[in-house]
Amino acid sequence: MPQSATPTVLAEVIRSGFTEGRHHGSLVLLAADGSVEFALGDPGAPVFPRSTAKPFQAVATLRAGLEIEGELLALAASSHSGETFHRAGVRTILASAGLDESALRTPADLPLDETEAELLLRSGGERAPILMDCSGKHAGWLAACVANGWDTEGYLDPAHPIQLLAREALEEATGEGVAHAGVDGCGAPLLAVSLTGLARGYRAFVLAAEGTAQRRVADAMRAHPEYVAGTRRADTWLMRALPGALSKMGAEAVQVVALPDGRALAFKIDDGAERARGPVLAAALRRLGVTGADETVERIGAAPLLGGGVPVGQVRAAF
Repeated sequence: MPQSATPTVLAEVIRSGFTEGRHHGSLVLLAADGSVEFALGDPGAPVFPRSTAKPFQAVATLRAGLEIEGELLALAASSHSGETFHRAGVRTILASAGLDESALRTPADLPLDETEAELLLRSGGERAPILMDCSGKHAGWLAACVANGWDTEGYLDPAHPIQLLAREALEEATGEGVAHAGVDGCGAPLLAVSLTGLARGYRAFVLAAEGTAQRRVADAMRAHPEYVAGTRRADTWLMRALPGALSKMGAEAVQVVALPDGRALAFKIDDGAERARGPVLAAALRRLGVTGADETVERIGAAPLLGGGVPVGQVRAAF
């Protein structure tokens, strides 16, 4: 289907039967053979992938020679919720390299999960670098640096060996050169590619040969989704309900999913509205032909609007 470069409404905000607002964006769905099956907006334009880049960045950790597997490898590709087991895993990765939390260059933050943040504050806790949702990725990079004798102070420099490996992994999987470079919220290099490239990159991971770095990352994430996200997160629910699916969110409402047969999707909500992510993801999964996980897809897509504490409307997909 041809795509349109004009702003496209992906989600509508309906309150009391009145369209209160609209969220524009771009979306692409790939068929099992990798061809574009459906597109809205301009999925060929570059976007910052934000945390959907983490699987590629975890590949860099493996290609640097770090011996890491299972839930710890999943954590190295995560946007974790800051739950107790996430923090313990980050400490384990750091300790394996003789490091502690002081080596992290993530900004001090509260847990990404609101429930975890509330529990922390009620117990007298405060913001810390290990609580930032990117600390698993940073811990993996740091451990890889120690394994190679690389500088651990400047590991976020775009010219650092670990960052050059991360760029290489992104460009290889997406089949695209970097369109623009910036700095992510965690301080790491941020490299722009298209939504179509991201979908094809995740497709490459699920179809990669066993034993390759791409497949090892995909398998770890799919086997341990709670470490990729958290116990109350949509990526976890989806990977549990759809065996073989690889799902990852990113800030500013970026989302990528690949299915084990090669079908894939990627989208970005232009204004970064998180409330639109679930409805758009659910609609995209249905249009992609996902079956067997109706309850989970419905749960992901539910975005009620409240009035006086009771539902009076919803955010819903517009396609």
